[in-house]
This record gives sequence, structure tokens and C-alpha cells, in this order.
Amino acid sequence: MSRSRSPLLRPWNIVHHTISTSSATAPNASRKSTHMSNVLRRCRAGLSAAILGLLAACTSPPPSAPAPAAGAPPVAATNPLNVPMVNATIVRARARWVPVDWAELPGWGADRTSELWPALLRGCDKPAFDWLALCAQARAAATPAFSDDAARAWLQQRLQAYRVESLDGAPDGLITGYFEPLVEATRTPRGAFRVPLYGLPADLATRKPYWTRQQIDSSPAAQASLRGRALAYVADPLDALILQIQGSGRLDIAEPNGSKKLVRVAFAGHNDQPYKSVGRWLIDQGELTSAEASWPGIKDWARRNPKRLNEMLWANPRTVFFREEALPDPQLGPKGGQAVALTPGRSIAVDTLAIPYGAPVWLDTTEPLSNTPLRRLVMAQDTGTAITGAVRADYFWGWGETAENQAGRMKQPLRLWVLWPKP
Repeated sequence: MSRSRSPLLRPWNIVHHTISTSSATAPNASRKSTHMSNVLRRCRAGLSAAILGLLAACTSPPPSAPAPAAGAPPVAATNPLNVPMVNATIVRARARWVPVDWAELPGWGADRTSELWPALLRGCDKPAFDWLALCAQARAAATPAFSDDAARAWLQQRLQAYRVESLDGAPDGLITGYFEPLVEATRTPRGAFRVPLYGLPADLATRKPYWTRQQIDSSPAAQASLRGRALAYVADPLDALILQIQGSGRLDIAEPNGSKKLVRVAFAGHNDQPYKSVGRWLIDQGELTSAEASWPGIKDWARRNPKRLNEMLWANPRTVFFREEALPDPQLGPKGGQAVALTPGRSIAVDTLAIPYGAPVWLDTTEPLSNTPLRRLVMAQDTGTAITGAVRADYFWGWGETAENQAGRMKQPLRLWVLWPKP
């Protein structure tokens, strides 16, 4: 989902507001859609970072990597395929990989490692070069009798564990969380369901920038431009906002005939207005502190201040437009930067200049609500503009209320180990 994917605010990922509108002209709709999907993934960021307005634009050049610290141990020479050598420290553009024994990984023997396999095999649909042979072996290993112990043994036999550090040797970092919103909706405005989610306006290309959020909500001329473009209607304007911040989400739609349909709405474009964080606006207004400006905190403020809701929403002039997609398998998340479906609890977004797509990664962190240890094997399958640096990750919680609560509060200390094929 990387972004606007990777989707949105966080500690979550907020994606859409950093999308660049510049793109090469595509010869057909399919290629144009694919390009926009890739842009969306590049722009996913942590939810809390997006809420507080900490994201850089997608067009911003990446910071230059610092030079290795003086006195650093010898490292293996880099090569185009980034194939590490066992017992040698590897230097990537934004990280050092230090080889370690498996005993260094906290809680390694307690994870339900076999649960990684569906995410690992999905990553094998778009494998890193070094994984071509191993992916065939991984598919063959996935039998009904494949236990957690067997999964760990398989990994230890074929992979080397590396502690991930910054280029100056710091092993500590930060993990945030993101999720896919799940929102009830209707096809037509009725009852409480009056907040539209728009598809691309027909006149979007002729008006630069397009109408602001406030104009879309209140101007007859803007509303005339968007007449007939609503894909669905939700009951809460904050639900519309979080879908836009995340860049995608699920709609549980009540159809006119009384049936229910679960669909996904994905980023299609935006109004070319600047993204302004509502969390930052609340902080600047003295309404919330930085610690309080999480997504749950913002929602609580809105419930207590209904007369100021539009004032808060209109502080962000950007509006995102969607396209509707089928949801053939409700158990799978949206596609991340690796172009494979994300797996709740087993997929993360990373800085690909530190950790490549398709790498298994061992996490050592804590859960945001209980502060209990969260130590498990995940796959690097997404990225985002706020996810930069060596020891930095964004954890995909899935969808629904629990995922929203966890992602909206996650901002935890982190240590990482990457697992990579032995030469």
C-alpha cells in the first residue's frame, strides 16, 4: 500500500497526500493505472507521521547516505545483486548488515514461524534475484505437516541472520503501524450516509489546481463538476478522511437491492492541492499536544467539538479521488510496494535502500496498547515516504477496528535482523 499506499496517517501510513501529480503520458488506461499504483506505493508513509505532517513530497530527492563511521570493521564489497557474504559485514546505501548467530534473535524459538509461509510465498511471486532457487524450495516445503520447528530449521539451513544497523552502527530505531480502513457505505445518499467518496472528476485535467476540500463541500460550482461521480457514501466525514489519508480501504456497501458487497477503493488521483495535516492543525490551535495527536485522539476531539469539525477538515485542502476494485479474497490486504498482497501481522514497509523487498525480517519491539513484546518474523513487502533509515519499519495490522486502534497508536522502539540466502 505504500504508500498513498504503502495508505496513511500514523503512527500510521498516510499515503495519498504526498502523491506527485507528474507522470509520463501512458498509451493506454491499463499502463496509466499501473503507473499511478506504483506512485501510490512509493508514497505510503507511517500513519502518525502523516497525521503530524512530517512527510516529505514524493518528488523530494533522497538524502545522501552518510559515510561509514571511522574505525568501522571491514565490509564486503557491494555488488549489483547485493549478495552478502557470510561472516562479513554488508553495507547497503542506508544500512549495515552485521552477521550474527541465531541465538542473538530475541524470542526466535517462540514464533509461529510456519505462519510466515503464505506471506513468503506471495513474495516469491516477485522474488529478489537471490531468492529464485530458494522460492522453488519454499513452495515444495509448504506441506500440511510443515511445523513451526520445521520452518525455523528450513530458514536456518539456508539463510544467514544479520543485525541491521545504521551506517554509524546504531542498532535502535522506530516502528509505526498502518492498516486498511473498513467502512460501511451505501451506493446512494440515504439516512446518515451523506458523505461522498468521489471517482476522478471528468474535468480534473482542465482545472489546475482543482477545487479545494472546502469548495467541494460547499461550492455549488464545485459540486456541479462532481455530480454523478460519487462511487459511494459514508456516514462519517472522518471515515472519508482516513480513507483518503490511507489511500485505499474497504467498503462494506449496502446495495440498493438490499444486498451487501465488500469492495476495495484505491487511490486514483487528487485535486492537486497541498496536503495539510489535521493533527498538526490541532496542535497549532492548542487543542491537542503532540502526544495526543494520534488518530484516536483526533477522532475523540471531533466527537467533543462537532461545531468545529468542518474547520478542522477544511484546514487540509487536499481531496483524494478513488477507483473501485473487486475484492476476490477478503483475507488478503492491498498490494504493497513489492506488488504482492500484504499479509496482516506478517508484512512490513521498509526503506528499500536499507532492506530489499522479499527479505524476511525479525522484529524485536512491543505492542502499542499492552506494551507486551512483539517478536516475530515478517516480510519486507512495502515502503513509504516516511519510512526511511536502517532500523525503521511500518507494521501492517490488517483491517477492522482492532487494526485501526493498534496502528493509530503504534510508535515503538525497534531492533531488526534481516535473513538473507547464504552464498
